[in-house]
Amino acid sequence: MKRTKLAIHSRQGSFSDQWIAYCQEINIDHKVVNCYDNDIIEQLDDCYALMWHHHHADFTDVLFAKALLFTLEQSGLIVFPDFKTNWHFDDKVGQKYLLEAINAPRIKSYVFYEKGTALAWAKSTDLPKVFKLRGGASAMNVKLVNSRNEILNLIQIAFGKGFAQFNKLQYLSDRYKKATSGADSYVGVLKGIGRLFIPTKFSKLKGREKGYIYFQDFVPNNNFDIRLIVIGDKAYGMKRMTRKDDFRASGSSNFVYDDIPKNVLKIGFEVSKKLGLQSVAFDFVFTHAGEPVIIELSYAYGTKGSSQCPGFWDEDLNWHAGKFNPQSWMVENLISTYNKRSVSSIK
Repeated sequence: MKRTKLAIHSRQGSFSDQWIAYCQEINIDHKVVNCYDNDIIEQLDDCYALMWHHHHADFTDVLFAKALLFTLEQSGLIVFPDFKTNWHFDDKVGQKYLLEAINAPRIKSYVFYEKGTALAWAKSTDLPKVFKLRGGASAMNVKLVNSRNEILNLIQIAFGKGFAQFNKLQYLSDRYKKATSGADSYVGVLKGIGRLFIPTKFSKLKGREKGYIYFQDFVPNNNFDIRLIVIGDKAYGMKRMTRKDDFRASGSSNFVYDDIPKNVLKIGFEVSKKLGLQSVAFDFVFTHAGEPVIIELSYAYGTKGSSQCPGFWDEDLNWHAGKFNPQSWMVENLISTYNKRSVSSIK
């Protein structure tokens, strides 16, 4: 069977909404598939590519999305996200190794798999440090550790009962702060109270995080971070202001659309190209010397802030003012990859 269609797994509220709308708008031959179906491989018989915006907090997605996408890529299909873009998604420890291996400008990070080694390091390291679990978004399970007793206690938990995937008290606190700042309604606070008694489905199925502990250096006096999104040869971004009385910017929903420094853009394009990433959102902060360093990266990201960006940059750092649809770039780049592959096979 001739492969003529672009397959898209549809999930309401994900990138797939824009992918499907764009395909319909410019008449791209596509079909909606269900990656959860037992016969998904058969469903793709007439497709040359699959796009799936899988989610880090959906246990079923976490269970098999990366395996399915890599399997399809190995079979010859073009996929989004592909292996290079995807394997380190929602894995801060994996990202540590990746950024170190290519010597990218990055925040210094520490990971330990043995309790004794972690305790010895903790007794002499400079404080404060930022504690994180390897997975999670919107700064969930991210904590500034200021005291020696606190860091030693975290290590005891990590190599003992472990950490719950969902931090109920932190979630309620974040909801309350958003409500009092006007970033959310008090309905969110009620949801936070409800979560004290009803855990998320993901946290029940995933289990506790244990057997390792992960920290990053803390760089003070950053009242924002920069979220830079690179998709192929285009990039856009924003400042994310820190929450009130908090060091965290992720999840604040407080965006400022100032100019992005050229060195941040240059690093973003260089790292994305070096790693062969189809799509990536970098989070940057600045060192004492004013140099940008990467904290984390992710192939997927929230679209709330992106929709308000006044323009984008190309890889030559030229500015293009006006509205744009970043999800359409993903579709275009995938089709371009397919067309190049088709021409190459003819030769």
